[in-house]
Amino acid sequence: MKIDGVFSGGGVKAYAFLGALQRISACNHSFERVAGSSAGALIAAFLAADYQIDEMDQMVQELDAEKLLDPPKWTTIIPFSKWLNLYFQLGLYKGNRLENWIYNLLAAKNIYTFHDLQPGYLKVVVSDISLGKLVVIPDDLKRIYGINPDYFSIAKAVRMSAGFPYFFMPKKMPGKTRKKSLIVDGGLLSNFPLWIFKDKSNRNKRPVLGVKLSGYAEHDQPRDVRNALDMFHALFSTMLNAHDARYVSKSDKNNIIFIPVDHIAATDFKLTSDQKERLVYIGNQRADAFLKHWP
Repeated sequence: MKIDGVFSGGGVKAYAFLGALQRISACNHSFERVAGSSAGALIAAFLAADYQIDEMDQMVQELDAEKLLDPPKWTTIIPFSKWLNLYFQLGLYKGNRLENWIYNLLAAKNIYTFHDLQPGYLKVVVSDISLGKLVVIPDDLKRIYGINPDYFSIAKAVRMSAGFPYFFMPKKMPGKTRKKSLIVDGGLLSNFPLWIFKDKSNRNKRPVLGVKLSGYAEHDQPRDVRNALDMFHALFSTMLNAHDARYVSKSDKNNIIFIPVDHIAATDFKLTSDQKERLVYIGNQRADAFLKHWP
């Protein structure tokens, strides 16, 4: 059955998507359109580029995620200078290696810009913190920035969507004025854009299957906030999930595979092989149980 897919953010927890995709493929469901925020945008881009599940599994399992981290060279030489860099550059890592990795993998399938895909097949969510807007790429590029979406790099769009605040430096987007916008993680404003394929009458053209890297919001446990650092994490987590949790609670949750992976930090780039396999296993098991009764 042809379906549309929406994938949530979740950083390195995205290994769990692979397990879910294995079961979705085994049930003979194929994606007509895909969308996502942050790590979900990465998975969506690979699917849009026609990567098969076994190809994705191999390239992601072999990846040494730590090699994607690229702090400015001077911060590796001068002690404590990375915190100065965080203050002035708004992030610890440049994110260029991540973008180049995505670019090369898409190029292997002859996919470079949105012109290389069927119209509307891929939608990437980013957050413009200069304008205070949620932006859907490629849909909003012309209207907001005056940019022709046909020639916009998919790798750049995904890198921007995965720009976890304070971890990766924001990307700058030229616009209709001389001042450039700062773009960060799409999950900041919509970590699970399940709404993205609805038409003007608030209907979906075909079944939409969402895959969310967390449990159902009503089942979440209260956070233990004991200090300022705990408070920062709690505030950021609330900001990431509050908008989408409200939407999901009113939508058909029976169309969402919830994969509880809160035991892994989104920015833990030092995952062991066992942790990766565990994430894939959880995604596989959760999707298998869900798909027995869907659609």
